[in-house]
Amino acid sequence: MAQSRTDDGLSGRAARAGGMTRRDFIRVSGAGLAGAALLGSGTLAGCGGGGGEGGSGSITFAWGPEETGTLQKMIDKFNRENKDGITVKYREMPADTGQYFDQLRTQFQAGGGGIDVVGGDVIWPAQFAAQGYYLDLSDRFSEDSRAEFLAAPMEANTFEDKPYGVPWYTDSGMLYYRKDLLEKSGFDEPPKTWNEMKEMAKKVRQDSGTKFGFVFQGSDYEGGVCNGLEYIWTHGGNVLDPEDPSKVIVDSPESVAGLTTQRSTVTDGTAPQAVSNYTEQESQTTFLRGDAVFMRNWPYIYGLAANEEESEVRQEQIGVSALPVGKEGDQTFSALGGWNFSINANSENPDAAWAFIQFMVDPEQQKTLALKTARIPTRKSMLEDKEILDAVPVIALGKEAISRTRPRPVSPYYSDMSLKLADQFNASLKGETQPQQAVNTLDRELKEIVEQGESQS
Repeated sequence: MAQSRTDDGLSGRAARAGGMTRRDFIRVSGAGLAGAALLGSGTLAGCGGGGGEGGSGSITFAWGPEETGTLQKMIDKFNRENKDGITVKYREMPADTGQYFDQLRTQFQAGGGGIDVVGGDVIWPAQFAAQGYYLDLSDRFSEDSRAEFLAAPMEANTFEDKPYGVPWYTDSGMLYYRKDLLEKSGFDEPPKTWNEMKEMAKKVRQDSGTKFGFVFQGSDYEGGVCNGLEYIWTHGGNVLDPEDPSKVIVDSPESVAGLTTQRSTVTDGTAPQAVSNYTEQESQTTFLRGDAVFMRNWPYIYGLAANEEESEVRQEQIGVSALPVGKEGDQTFSALGGWNFSINANSENPDAAWAFIQFMVDPEQQKTLALKTARIPTRKSMLEDKEILDAVPVIALGKEAISRTRPRPVSPYYSDMSLKLADQFNASLKGETQPQQAVNTLDRELKEIVEQGESQS
C-alpha cells in the first residue's frame, strides 16, 4: 500500500532525492548513524507512563500513495467513529520508499515535520529509534499484546529490547513453481534443497522446452539484498549475531556456501545471465508469461496469476513453497517484508497517535486490509480466519514461508550496511568477485560501519 509498484515496498530502488540517487544522497548526507473492532477494544491497552487511550485534536499520518482507496476509507471510518474528538489527516509521502525514507529523515532532523504517526518500512525502526526519532512504545504496547503478532515482524520493530513499532501487514520471500510442468516430468512435490531445484529445472526444461529454469531478484538494490541474505540463511549463515547485533559474523563457510550456490544458478545455466539485473518486475514478467520453471518472489505474485491481463500462467498451474535449503538439516528462512506504524518521538499528541494505531491494527481493520488488498495480516489469529484464507489463498499455500521469515539485519546502521550488501551480493552473482572475497569484503566493511557508528553515538 505504501508504494505504487507491485513489490513488497522495499527501499532503495532507483530512489532520487533532489536529482541524486539514494546511494549518493546517503553518502553525502549521512543516512545511517555511521555517517551521522473499534477504538477502545483493549487489544493494545495502554498501561501507565502516559500510555492511555486518551488524546484529542488533529494528528498527521504519513504513508505513501494507496491506489485502492482502502486506506482513506479506514481513516474516514476512524474519524467518524472515535469518541475522543481525534481527527487524522493523511499526508501522502513518496511512492518510492527510498525517497520516503530520505524525506522522513530530513524532516526528523528539522524537528519532525508535523508528522505524528509514521507508516514505515519494516527495516526502519532500529535506524530511527537509535536516532531518537521514534517513540518507545513500551508503556503502551504490553508484552502480552506483542505476543498476538507474528514473531519476525515484532523482532524487526524492536530495538534494544523495546518496541518502536506495531506491525500492520507482512511479506515473505517464496518459491513459485510450475506445478503442472513438474508433474508432467514426474515430480510430485517442490524441491527441498537448492541442488534439487536445479536438477528439477534441468529435467523440466528438457521435457517442456521452457526457456529458463529459475529467476529471482539479483540486481544491485534492496531486493537483491533480500535474495542474497536468503542464500546465506538457508545455508546456515548470518550477517549479524542475533544475540549481539553489533557483532558482524558474515565471514563464515556457511555464508560463502550460500553465495556460491547463488552464483552457481547462473554458471550452470539454471538462471539467465541477466538475472543479475532483475528486480521483482523482470522476475514476475518472465515467470507469468511462462518462460521460467521456478521463481523467487513475494506473495503478491499469486494474485496476479488470477488476472488474464497480467499473466499467461493460471493460478491452478502454480505451486508455492518455502525456499530450498543448502543441504538436508539446514533451516529454511525468507526475508521479511512488510510495513508498520510508529509514533514520532516529537509528536505533540502521542496519545491520540496511539489511539489511531490501535484502531488500524485492530483485527477488524487487519481483516479489511487483507480482503481488500490481499495483504498478509500480522496478527497470528488472522492467519487462521477462513474468510481471509479463502480470499488470499497464498497465505495457506505459503504458510511455511510466512512462518519462517527473518528480518534483515536489525541495526541502527542498516542503511549503510544495505549499500555494502547490495554491492557485494551483486558483484558475486555477476562473477566480478568470488564468494569468499565478497564475504571477506563485507566482514571488513560492516565492521567499519559498526565501529564508526558506535564511536559517534
